[in-house]
Amino acid sequence: MIKARVTVTLKNGVLDPQGKAIEGGLHSLGFEDVASVRQGKVFDMAVDTSDAGQAEKDLAAMCEKLLANTVIENYNVEIIG
Repeated sequence: MIKARVTVTLKNGVLDPQGKAIEGGLHSLGFEDVASVRQGKVFDMAVDTSDAGQAEKDLAAMCEKLLANTVIENYNVEIIG
């Protein structure tokens, strides 16, 4: 079993209204030192294989096909165990 973490974030230059809303919320709670917030998605996944290389390729394909909108989002696949 291979465990992995996939992180999906908006590309630079893409507006992030959720990040702005979170930033505003933090400011209203008194956290004025927060300069900016960008939000994303994290997927902790387990792949039923012992081949880390193949798992990484499969996870990248999952990102390309479903987990990330590659027009506006970047993704990172990290094998963690």
